[in-house]
Amino acid sequence: MDKPALRSLLRERRALIKPESHGLSRPTRQGRRAPGLSQAQIDQILHRAPDTYGRLESGRYPNPPADLLQDVARLLGMNEQEWIALWRYCLGQDPPFPLNSQSGEEIPGVWQEAVDGIGHMAYVNDRSWNLLAYNDRWSEMFPGGQVPQNTMRWMALDPGARETLTDWEHSWAPLVLPQLRAALAADPTDETLAQIEKEVLADPLAAGIYNRASAYLHLDGDERPLNHGALGPGWVTMCAAQPMAAPGARMIILVFHAGEKRRHTRTPMLRAKVQ
Repeated sequence: MDKPALRSLLRERRALIKPESHGLSRPTRQGRRAPGLSQAQIDQILHRAPDTYGRLESGRYPNPPADLLQDVARLLGMNEQEWIALWRYCLGQDPPFPLNSQSGEEIPGVWQEAVDGIGHMAYVNDRSWNLLAYNDRWSEMFPGGQVPQNTMRWMALDPGARETLTDWEHSWAPLVLPQLRAALAADPTDETLAQIEKEVLADPLAAGIYNRASAYLHLDGDERPLNHGALGPGWVTMCAAQPMAAPGARMIILVFHAGEKRRHTRTPMLRAKVQ
């Protein structure tokens, strides 16, 4: 637990909340000069026992429950990055779920311009794999430039994907479907992914692979065969990143190498040079 950072985060956020906005009066007792809600008022608003919030802010509450952290974060109007910081300062780990249900569903519009400026195929999807932005190089992979609205549904179920994603049954599906399973395990309330899971389980080939899914494999740096709609057969090396404003969203860059056989040499890992 990082008590100084936790105390600073909570005090700063608490100072921004006016008691009047919750039908409360500003405390006037002697010595009370701090702006915003008092610790006791937070306990009152959240229907918690006296000194519950005080113990949290001071770092005297070891292993605070998730529902308390969620209630406090929402009351104090935290954004997703502050929510992550709250968990790290309290428990030394990232939160198991986003603070707001719409988190990861939108990104700043400048991301389209950024993706357009990438020379390789590139796209961005939200936390449910709904497509948010893509460049022309990626759309050229699809017949008529008709990109899928949801990249997970396309990879998992679309007959065309099983032609484009070379050796789909062995090189793609066993790596794609565990991502779906892991995402649903983290957020079972995601209606989009729950519907895709139903469709996967209704597909005999996909269902068998999905039910055998074990460990989630991160795709960053992975290489897979691909039959590009315009460039023909080849291999793609994947680079994955996450927009900081949208937890769970992903930017994927696909570096394409033409040829049916993997002829290029894997690029070595990058590491900073430390003096």
